[in-house]
Amino acid sequence: MTRMPALYIGHGAPPLLDDPTWSGQLAAWAQDLPRPKAILIVSAHWESAPVMLSASRAPLVYDFGGFDPKYYRMTYETPDATALATRIAAMMPATEPVHQHTSRGLDHGAWVPLRIMYPDADIPVLQMSLPTDDPVKLMELGARLRPLRDEGVLIIGSGFLTHGLPFLTEWRIDAAVPGWSADFDTWAGEALARGDVDALADYRHQAPGLPYAHPTVEHYTPLFVTLGAATDPEAPGLQVIDGFWMGLSKRSLQVA
Repeated sequence: MTRMPALYIGHGAPPLLDDPTWSGQLAAWAQDLPRPKAILIVSAHWESAPVMLSASRAPLVYDFGGFDPKYYRMTYETPDATALATRIAAMMPATEPVHQHTSRGLDHGAWVPLRIMYPDADIPVLQMSLPTDDPVKLMELGARLRPLRDEGVLIIGSGFLTHGLPFLTEWRIDAAVPGWSADFDTWAGEALARGDVDALADYRHQAPGLPYAHPTVEHYTPLFVTLGAATDPEAPGLQVIDGFWMGLSKRSLQVA
């Protein structure tokens, strides 16, 4: 079986679904990947410890407000993912068991990009909670999950490389890019190109634009699950998407 890559993607808000540019980039990216047997996605919008898994099949979580009513009517009904949940539970040490919710579905950090990337909804999907903001621990979690890639599972960390929503002054897709967003994006892009995991992990001290780029860090830290799942976390990955959306960095990464 072909080894799947691991991805870090920006997921945007529901209006991403109506943006032909970014939607086109995500759709083209998915078409270039081997077809996954299943998908495991870690979203910024579910922070919970110990590690938790979504239900194998459940209604979507509409964890947003103020958008067009059409987004609350959207569905994404994927096949049963019980086999993947069982496999992940078996991978965890006895001291760190996972809990599977029986009713929690995918939140918008998962279903919005997946509706674009895999619109037929014919691949089993599980969402995993983000159990910590410690880059080292998240990389350890990613490393534990790494064998799934040889089993056809696509591992995705879903966040946003900059996410300073309180500091945005324009709410247009083509809004001007704030300096703090541009500075953080440049710094992160250069560190990713060097494979400088230590710098990326030390973002609180090294990254320009903090805390404006990340007043809270849950949209940045899924990156470390992706890097941990890489065959060599210090090998520069492929930065498949860059640019900005509403002034926020949509830079996204694929690692081998």
